[in-house]
Amino acid sequence: QVQLVESGGGLVQAGGSLRLTCAASGRTFSLFTMGWFRQAPGKEREFVATISWSGANTYYADSVKGRFTISRDNAKNTLYLQMNSLKPEDTAVYYCATDRSPLRSVAGNPSISEYDYWGQGTQVTVSS
Repeated sequence: QVQLVESGGGLVQAGGSLRLTCAASGRTFSLFTMGWFRQAPGKEREFVATISWSGANTYYADSVKGRFTISRDNAKNTLYLQMNSLKPEDTAVYYCATDRSPLRSVAGNPSISEYDYWGQGTQVTVSS
């Protein structure tokens, strides 16, 4: 059974930083591309960042490019999202997810349908 557990969310002032963590189990973590998504109140879930199974390739939404960094530690089955220069519009519930197909490469803006397992989410609130 695949489990993804996010942590690290919280309340931070604009311009601050947070580091999200996603602990994965139940699947060979190192074989699957991983992603971070977010959902703000009243809005659809949107893509934030993705990283290939090896960690060699990443892709970011334009809204977070240059501020957020996705990384992974395959030895620890853990995914990270370092968020710097946070803005109030970054306020959302952040979810990690695992690609449904092993060894798929990162190519452009992924669809939510490409991911089959999701964590429960962690709230990030950025005050102005």
